[in-house]
Amino acid sequence: MLVVDCDPQANATAGLGVSPESAQKNMYDVFMSRVEGFPQVKISDIIMSTQAGIDLAPSSLDLVGAEPYLYGIASRAEVLRDALLPLRQTYDFILIDTPPSMGQFVINGLFAADHIIVTLDSGSFALYGVGPLFTIFEDVKQDLGKDLHVDMAIISRWGEGGEISGSEPEIQKTGDLVSWLRSLLAPRHAPTEKEKIAEEERAMEHERLAGMLVEIGKKFPDVHTVPYSPEIYEAQKRGMPISHVAPESSAGCVYKSIADEVMRWT
Repeated sequence: MLVVDCDPQANATAGLGVSPESAQKNMYDVFMSRVEGFPQVKISDIIMSTQAGIDLAPSSLDLVGAEPYLYGIASRAEVLRDALLPLRQTYDFILIDTPPSMGQFVINGLFAADHIIVTLDSGSFALYGVGPLFTIFEDVKQDLGKDLHVDMAIISRWGEGGEISGSEPEIQKTGDLVSWLRSLLAPRHAPTEKEKIAEEERAMEHERLAGMLVEIGKKFPDVHTVPYSPEIYEAQKRGMPISHVAPESSAGCVYKSIADEVMRWT
């Protein structure tokens, strides 16, 4: 598997344990190869192995400087696709990570991809980016003749602000039915004003998340929610995928299910 990091923030690069500053050449050099006067660098020239066993075409903040040059290239949307063509028979899967903001790197990623996965977080502003995304799809179709369709949407950090499940969390965590029954029979004190406010906030967050899920489901054919899990941040710190750090965690299990589904796309 190859991960191609087309995001100047280089989160995918760092997430695979590679310091963005350590690579002598990166995706900046690949994109700039299409600009007259710059050295010719193939994507195979920058690929490196990672500790996770995943090959990586790294990024760095330098990539920001390539985007203005791309606007001067007639075939600017095809740069990444053309660069990846020699590698299509080498890898079973090539994952392209693009920036969260719209621009030439997103368009290059969309034009090169066979399948599209949209990632969102569960924050209040997540839905605002969906409209511009579909506008980009229409522009690509009109200008380049490629019809784009999203195969999957993934909402991360689901439930970080509050649970949307109606189940009893303590039973799920401990399995202690006796303790739960005792808690039902124990005298209950009247809720304090602080507890009332907290309960209202939980109810509002529950309603917001439920509404968000409905809206996302209207726009994408396949939606997965990944629960908030501290193991994700531990994996990021260690520069390893969650599958290598905590595969049995709540997030790890969902990502395993997502990976299994993606494997069936071939």
